[in-house]
Amino acid sequence: MFTLLFLVFLFADITLRLWLGIRQIRHVARHRGEVPPEFFDRISLRSHQRAADYTHGKVQISLVETITEAAVLIGLTLLGGLQFIDLKLGQLIDHEMWRQLALIGSILLVMGIVGLPFTLWRKFGLEARFGFNRMSFGLFVSDTLKGLLVAAVLGLPLAAGVLWLMGNTGAYWHWWAWGAWVVFNVLVIWLFPTVIAPLFNKFTPLNDPDLSQRIHALAQRCGFAISGLFVMDGSKRSAHGNAYFTGFGRSRRIVFFDTLLSKLTGDEVEAVLAHELGHFKYRHIAKRLVVSFVLALVFFQVLGWLSQQVWFYTDLGVIPQLGRPNDALALILFFLVMPVFTFWITPLVSLMSRRDEFQADQFAAQQSSAQALISALVKLYDDNAATLTPDPVHSAFYDSHPPAALRIKKLKHAH
Repeated sequence: MFTLLFLVFLFADITLRLWLGIRQIRHVARHRGEVPPEFFDRISLRSHQRAADYTHGKVQISLVETITEAAVLIGLTLLGGLQFIDLKLGQLIDHEMWRQLALIGSILLVMGIVGLPFTLWRKFGLEARFGFNRMSFGLFVSDTLKGLLVAAVLGLPLAAGVLWLMGNTGAYWHWWAWGAWVVFNVLVIWLFPTVIAPLFNKFTPLNDPDLSQRIHALAQRCGFAISGLFVMDGSKRSAHGNAYFTGFGRSRRIVFFDTLLSKLTGDEVEAVLAHELGHFKYRHIAKRLVVSFVLALVFFQVLGWLSQQVWFYTDLGVIPQLGRPNDALALILFFLVMPVFTFWITPLVSLMSRRDEFQADQFAAQQSSAQALISALVKLYDDNAATLTPDPVHSAFYDSHPPAALRIKKLKHAH
C-alpha cells in the first residue's frame, strides 16, 4: 500500500509541477508584447521581452529537471538502486559507521552528479545568454570543490553523530538527533559570516562615508546594532545584485553586493536596506528559524517511527540487511521521499513569505522612502530580468515575493 501511495503522490507532484510550469510559460508569452501600464514609463519593451524570455528559459530547465529527478528517485528506490549500492558497500566495508557514512555519501554524490548538468545549463547556458554569468569555468570548479570540502567538514560529523545517536540512545534517539540538528544549524549561522562566506567571496569595508553614515543612522533608528558594513565582490560571479544582513550577536553585519551599489542611488540603497531591516524588526528570520526547528522535530518524530517499520523499507524497494544497522538506509529513504509528501505545503510557505515581504515593505516606507524603494525595485526587476507578468496561480504556489505590480501598488498607498 505504501508503494502505491508513494507513486500516487509522486505522479501528482510531477503533474502539478509540469502544469504550473506550462501555465507560467504560456501566461508570460501571452503578455510578452506589451509592458504593463504601471511600468510603461520605466521599463522598455525590449527589457520586458528579455525578462519574458529569461523566465521561459528558467521554467524550461526546471521542468526537465523535475522529470529527471523523478526518474532518478524511482531508480534509487523501487528499481533497486539504493539496495544495490548498500549491498556493494556492505561487501567492501566492514566497519559499520564507515559503511553507513559511505552509503550516505554515495547517494549525495549520485544526486550531485544528476544535478550538475542542470547547474551548468543554468550558469553557462541560460545565465550567460542573458548576460548574467561572469563566472569562469575555473572559478566554478574552485567553488564546487570548496563547497564539497565545507560540506564534508561540517556534514560528516553531523551525519556520524546522528547515526551514533540512532544506534546508541534507544527509543528516544530522535529527540537527541533533533537537538544535534538545532545545535548544528545555530553553529552554521554563527560561522557563516566570518568563516564560511569568506571562503567564496571577498568582503571589504564599505568605503563611502556618506552612505555609511546614512546606513548607521538608519540602523540606529531601527534599533539594529551592526558590527560592520561590507561590500561583497558578487560581480566576480554574477550581474545580479542583492543586499542582506547575516549572523547574530556581535557578528551581525550588513553586506552589499558590489553590483547593487553600482546600480542604485544612495536613497535607493537606504530604502532597500530598510526593507531588509524590516525583516529583522518583525523577527521574520527568527520566526522562520523557529518554524524550521519545529518542523524538523516533527520530521524526526516521524522518522523515528518509520525507521521501525519493515514496510517503510520494503515498499520503497529496499530490503534491510540482517544483523547490521540500517540507520543510514532509514535516513536516506526518508529524505528522498519526504519532498514528495510535503510538496503540497509549498503554497502555504510562499504565502507566509509574501506576507513578510509586504510587512517589510511597509516598514521601509515608514523608515525611509516609499518612492525610493519603488524606484529601486523597478531597477532591480529590470536589471535582473524578473518578469512583471507572472501567472497568478504559479506565483501563488511558488513565489516567495509578491508580484511586482501588486507590491508597488501597496507601496504607493503606504503611510
